[in-house]
Amino acid sequence: MSEEEKVSSVELMNMFVGTPALFWEFKPDAVVHYAEQPSAPYSMLNQEAAAFTVRNNLISTLNMAYAVREVNPSCHIVKLGTMGEYGTPDIDIEEGWLEIEHKGRKDKFLFPRQAGSLYHTTKIQDTDMLWFYMRVWGLRVTDLMQGPVYGISTDEADMDEMLLPNFHYDEIFGTVLNRFIVQAVAGYPLTVFGKGGQTRGYLNLRDTMQCVHLALTSPAEEGELRIFNQLTETFSVTQIADRIKSVGDSRGYDVQINHMETPRVEKEDHYYNPASTGLLELGLKPHYLDNEIINGFFEIAEKYSGNINRDAIFRGVSWK
Repeated sequence: MSEEEKVSSVELMNMFVGTPALFWEFKPDAVVHYAEQPSAPYSMLNQEAAAFTVRNNLISTLNMAYAVREVNPSCHIVKLGTMGEYGTPDIDIEEGWLEIEHKGRKDKFLFPRQAGSLYHTTKIQDTDMLWFYMRVWGLRVTDLMQGPVYGISTDEADMDEMLLPNFHYDEIFGTVLNRFIVQAVAGYPLTVFGKGGQTRGYLNLRDTMQCVHLALTSPAEEGELRIFNQLTETFSVTQIADRIKSVGDSRGYDVQINHMETPRVEKEDHYYNPASTGLLELGLKPHYLDNEIINGFFEIAEKYSGNINRDAIFRGVSWK
């Protein structure tokens, strides 16, 4: 991300949610907050990247909360959270909230969070900030705790490739399944950190769009912070690598898997069982990962294989 891109992203968010005049003009019934720096590796690059992540993510959320309060307090805020807020606790992950009994008394709190990067830390602070303003201003908020998204296919993109979304395969912004498909096509060994036991909840790009639509069409109540865990399946990194290798080999590639020392600070072997029923109850129809879907992603990567920048695939950003 260049300095120009950094400035423009902050200015764009401030222009939209920091200027009440624009809200007065449109007076939206709902606003979707997608204006945050979305990369854990980027947030861990250096002090400059860390400062940008904190400034951009938290100030944009603050601006949005104030704009909604000043212009239309009943406006429904849909914010993109992340399953990474929860970390990998040795208990089941509930859908946002947890009832606690302590010394004979009970209360309900946000599920304990334990971020694995500075980026995820800012997402925790986002949630806390909106919970605070919900309590004092009565805002209505849906927080979508999204797992890693894979894919490039949407209904619109399938009609016209000019509508294809961005497809990140680099270490900084690419998600693991997208990266592995590009690596397989490029003849680059799949970069599995450590033993590859890191398990997360994943979902197809199509389901991401479904989830946002469902949240908007069934808004939270006034004075409610509603949290959905946005995932459809859980996989370990090794399971993903094995599936990409299987499909890639069937397409004539000799896919290699490279178990390398992890540059991150994370558990490789851990329990992971998140609840994710809320969006299904609203009508989510999941697209589960199968070989047909993986083959479709290979076809797109193969078509644009000449554009692959091998130097961007791995940079070894260290958490330490």
